[in-house]
Amino acid sequence: MQRPDPQDLKRAAQARLVAIVIAVTMILWMGAQWLGGQMSWDTRYVFLFDLAAIAAFLWAMVVTYQIWRGRQG
Repeated sequence: MQRPDPQDLKRAAQARLVAIVIAVTMILWMGAQWLGGQMSWDTRYVFLFDLAAIAAFLWAMVVTYQIWRGRQG
């Protein structure tokens, strides 16, 4: 049996991290939206959670693109 390429292992670890970040971000964002509605938070505080979620999703997209480009070469 062949040993995996170190680059493949690195890409797999990055992909797992991206998946974890996406899942945790979605759960936290939905929780913050629900909690903000229940506690009648000011809109600017809820918007802050939206911006944090967008930043996390943008990071995940960039890393996913880097993984995809790494597999092309």
